[in-house]
Amino acid sequence: MKVHDAEIVISAVSPAQYPDTPLPEIALAGRSNVGKSSFINTLINRKNLARTSSKPGKTQTLNFYLIENTLHFVDVPGYGYAKVSKTERAKWGKMIETYLEQREQLRAVVSLVDLRHAPSQEDIQMYEFLKYYEIPVIVVATKADKIPRGKWNKHESMIKKSLSFDPADTFILFSSITKQGKEEAWKAIEAAIK
Repeated sequence: MKVHDAEIVISAVSPAQYPDTPLPEIALAGRSNVGKSSFINTLINRKNLARTSSKPGKTQTLNFYLIENTLHFVDVPGYGYAKVSKTERAKWGKMIETYLEQREQLRAVVSLVDLRHAPSQEDIQMYEFLKYYEIPVIVVATKADKIPRGKWNKHESMIKKSLSFDPADTFILFSSITKQGKEEAWKAIEAAIK
């Protein structure tokens, strides 16, 4: 998809605030510093529509971005960030679960993991949660530019093994620096919202 038009429409904390439109939605989930904002910005050809922050864990709401008036990207709060109290984390968890379980417009979740490291406990839980609720999932392994190409396969295997990855799902190697995986990501998203 060629994106010329993208804007943030609302930051929501409860279903009452979700946009009241039938447009399909793609949620983006991942650890706090996995590169979610960079992924969104790369896909929509913007420098900073999605705020990248030196302080991970800044997104504390569901941020709905309207893309080309055809779909919403929904940026979900990053998980696994230590500086947030347990009660705050539980609140986010509930908010995310409510959205993922109940939102009819949700077509797929882009689950972002860091190619350099084995998936965290939260990454694994997120993937299992999505599989359990039969929500289509696109796994995107970010920061591919930080690893020599010759080691990509090894890292990909490690991630797939940790997640007990379902071969029916899409797995994409991605870099916001080199734009590696951008086209593939759009293909997977477009297939999900058809």
